Amino acid sequence: MSLRWIGATAGGILARLAMAAILPWRRAGEARHAGLGRLAARRTRVDGQIIHARVSVDSVPDDRLPVILVHGLGMSGRYMVPLAKHLGPHLKVYAPDLPGFGLSDKPRHVLTVRELADALAAWMQAFDLKRAAFIGNSLGCEILVELAIVHPHLVDRLVLQGPTPDPEARSLFRQVAGFLAIAPFERWSLAWVALSDYARGGINRYILTLHSMVGNRIGEKALCVMQPTLVVWGARDYIVPYAFVTILAESLPRGRLAVIPGAAHGINYSHPEAFTAVLLPFLLAEGDRPAAQNQS
Repeated sequence: MSLRWIGATAGGILARLAMAAILPWRRAGEARHAGLGRLAARRTRVDGQIIHARVSVDSVPDDRLPVILVHGLGMSGRYMVPLAKHLGPHLKVYAPDLPGFGLSDKPRHVLTVRELADALAAWMQAFDLKRAAFIGNSLGCEILVELAIVHPHLVDRLVLQGPTPDPEARSLFRQVAGFLAIAPFERWSLAWVALSDYARGGINRYILTLHSMVGNRIGEKALCVMQPTLVVWGARDYIVPYAFVTILAESLPRGRLAVIPGAAHGINYSHPEAFTAVLLPFLLAEGDRPAAQNQS
């Protein structure tokens, strides 16, 4: 099966899903947004590249560390907006578009998982964020595990939601098949968000980043993550098997697992209320967290 066929098939299905339901879901989404946190766009130059981010603007207690939301493969911080709006009244929230994706600049060189982690660290420095909690989805989980190992001083705690890749399903075909299987269980409007984000990044960037993702050994690297880590899994996530997230949570020195019934892979977009209910006790727990530093 060629990479071009995989890209064309996935794109065609996404387009049909988006055209079928984008307008009703947009109206429902507007109703749900009432009374939630507010976000503003910020553009920051980092190592010669412009990084776009969505940042919450509501006042929160000064002693609470910020939370950074890290998107998945081919996506951007845009599909993190529902979760960011639910967390915004409680915490300072940042949702950057990593280099090459969304509204950020597109470097000619396609970044690996390690390079994306380094780019995230550089963006934090440019934003004067000394330390934060992090929530990642899919590929974002791999980036955060890398960040926690290579730049541990930046990471207070981690949430890994729908971590990839399952070591038993590293092939491109298995990844795409899993993606298509979960489509009926996501909010339909996610198809439009994904399709437009994929178009911005380009199929070549998507495929090369996917190669880096499937070659990454998150299970082995998790043994070196010393920060408190919450693994979150949706019971209808057919991309990431329950057996894998269970083993991953157990291998993390300070890991635990939470399951959200009825949710699939994009919990941050499709089930932000249920996700927030699981997140807040973990993110606000004092535990052994050091005192908050300058959070910008």
